[in-house]
Amino acid sequence: MFQSLQALPPDPILGLTATFKTDANPNKIDLGMGVYKDGVGNTPIMKAVKQAEKIILQSQDSKTYVGPNGAADYNETIAKLILGQDLFQSLGKRRVTVQTPGGCGGLRLAAEFIGKANAEATVWVSDPTWANHKPLIGSAGLKFKSYPYYDHESHSVKFIDMLKILQQVPQGDLVLLHGCCHNPSGADLSPEQWEAVRDVALQQGFNVFIDLAYQGMGTGLEEDVHGVRLLAESLPELIIVSSCSKNFGLYRERTGAVTLVCDSDESCATASTVLTAAARANYSMPPDHGAAIVQLIMNTPELRSSWEEELKEIRDRINRLRSQFVQKLKDAEIARDFGFIENEKGMFSFLGVDTGQIKTLIENYSIYLVNSSRINVASINDNNIDYLVNSLAEVLAE
Repeated sequence: MFQSLQALPPDPILGLTATFKTDANPNKIDLGMGVYKDGVGNTPIMKAVKQAEKIILQSQDSKTYVGPNGAADYNETIAKLILGQDLFQSLGKRRVTVQTPGGCGGLRLAAEFIGKANAEATVWVSDPTWANHKPLIGSAGLKFKSYPYYDHESHSVKFIDMLKILQQVPQGDLVLLHGCCHNPSGADLSPEQWEAVRDVALQQGFNVFIDLAYQGMGTGLEEDVHGVRLLAESLPELIIVSSCSKNFGLYRERTGAVTLVCDSDESCATASTVLTAAARANYSMPPDHGAAIVQLIMNTPELRSSWEEELKEIRDRINRLRSQFVQKLKDAEIARDFGFIENEKGMFSFLGVDTGQIKTLIENYSIYLVNSSRINVASINDNNIDYLVNSLAEVLAE
């Protein structure tokens, strides 16, 4: 049976990282991998996480299952983090949150739930969107269409074009939005644009599906969920998938959640049973360690303060890197305006170089980035920024 299989191409990002690891050039730079890196190129464990782990190690007395929905306290903690205390309370039993194996597990679980609610639904995704959205959601059998989002010429959101398409999305379909720090572009919706999306969603009757992977990595923990909270308080139904990979640094612990907002307490109770059954059928029980860490940090004032402080340091460093990178590109007198990079949020941005230039950067300079020219700004540091800028100057001058 196995002989009938055909080999598949490697994942474009993971394959790039594998090649990077074998490169002997001491100046090599990996701009492709989507994890936060500090000033020396490491992905550190946050101080609050380390402290929480010590407490858990000393106090935990069982490794029994936590159940398909995960840890109840973690679920409530995540809901409060996303929605804020006031909205959390006002939604009451119209809201349910279920722990998932990371944001990826949350996206797949949400897709299974959507398939049960409306198997004919089409999910509208931004052009471009995160490369794994379609594989994760599409593997549950859902169909896709795209709406315009990023203008590569102006390096901004094509909001007029986006709105025109959203005004054609029928009732029963879903529009997938990035809660903040759009991956791969870094270009986010403004508060006014979020309001316009809310208005057209109410007008058309489509559902909104939010991927919230970077809360706290853009402008702030509260500011980054402005759009999420606006829609949660305004729309009758909403799906939010959230991740703790980036803002808690819990990448390998696979810690995420799905939050549903329903039009009534009764429909939410019903939806909860469908979500639980989908979790049970897919992975049975979620892992506990990451969720226990998040729960302890958020419910311990000293640990929460430490976490928020370190998250702010990470956020400020990324924003500072954007400004520093743009300034050095200006100083290098490259005949191109890269000022848009400074205005974007989160870890990612399009560099705006073509595939030929990307090939040259990889083969001649050991600077690795994917063919879309998306870069992880957090991979830049004081040790490699000058080499990166000088290499870009040479390639763009050819």
